[in-house]
Amino acid sequence: MKLISWNVNGLRACLKKGFLESVNGLDADIICLQETKMQRGQAEVELVGYSQYWNSATKKGYSGTAIFSRIVPLSASYGIGIEKHDQEGRVITLEFDQFILVDVYTPNAREGLVRLDYRMEWEDDFRNYLLKQNQNKPVIICGDLNVAHKEIDLYHPESNRGAPGFSDEEREKISELLDAGFTDTFRYFYPDASNKYTWWSFRSNARNNNVGWRIDYFLVSKRFLPQVADVFIYPEIYGSDHCPVGIELLQNEIEK
Repeated sequence: MKLISWNVNGLRACLKKGFLESVNGLDADIICLQETKMQRGQAEVELVGYSQYWNSATKKGYSGTAIFSRIVPLSASYGIGIEKHDQEGRVITLEFDQFILVDVYTPNAREGLVRLDYRMEWEDDFRNYLLKQNQNKPVIICGDLNVAHKEIDLYHPESNRGAPGFSDEEREKISELLDAGFTDTFRYFYPDASNKYTWWSFRSNARNNNVGWRIDYFLVSKRFLPQVADVFIYPEIYGSDHCPVGIELLQNEIEK
C-alpha cells in the first residue's frame, strides 16, 4: 500500500502545472494534500476510483487539506475538536482497519515568529489529539509540519537558526512529539541522508541549486514501524514549492 503527501500550495494552480499527471504516475492508494487554498467544488479534481475528503478553511483561498483514497475508511473526521484550531482546515483524520491516518498542515510561525505563541498552543493540543488516537490504533501522521527538525534537514542551518521553521521552540515541539511515541520514518530508514529536502524557496533559484528544507513528513506510531517497507521523496515532481513525499506499507496484519 502506498501513501503520498504533498503540500500543493494552491491546488487550483497546481492542477494547471501537471498535478493530475503527477499523482496518477505515483499510483498511490491514498493521496494527502495540504494548503489546498480552495473549497470543494471550486475546481474539478478528476481522480478516478478515489473517494474525496475535504477540510477547507473558513477564510477562502487559505490553508486547507484534502485526502483522496481508493480505500473507503471506516470513518472520517475534520479538525481536532478545538474551535480556535478548527477554522483553518488543517486536519483530516481517516480511520482504516489497521491504522488511523491524520493529514495535517501545521500553522506557520511566520516572519519574526509573530505567530509562535499560537503555534506552541497548536503543537500541545495537536500532540494530545494524536495521543488519544494512538490509544485506539496505530497512527500515521503525514503533511507539512513547517519545521526542520535537525540541522541535517536544511541546507543552511547556521543562518536560519531562530527563523520560522527552525526556531528552538518549534524544533523542541517535534522532539516532544517523537518522544511521545512516534517515529520520523525518513530518518528511521535514512538517518544520515543529507541534501534531502521537500521545500525550496521560490527565490534565488533555490530549487535548481537544491537549497532546501525537509519539512514534509510521515510519522508513525513506533509499534507500526514493522509495517513500513520504505519511504520516498520525489524532488523531480514540480507544480508546487514543495515536492511529494511517500511511504510504502506492508499488507500483513499489525498489532492493534
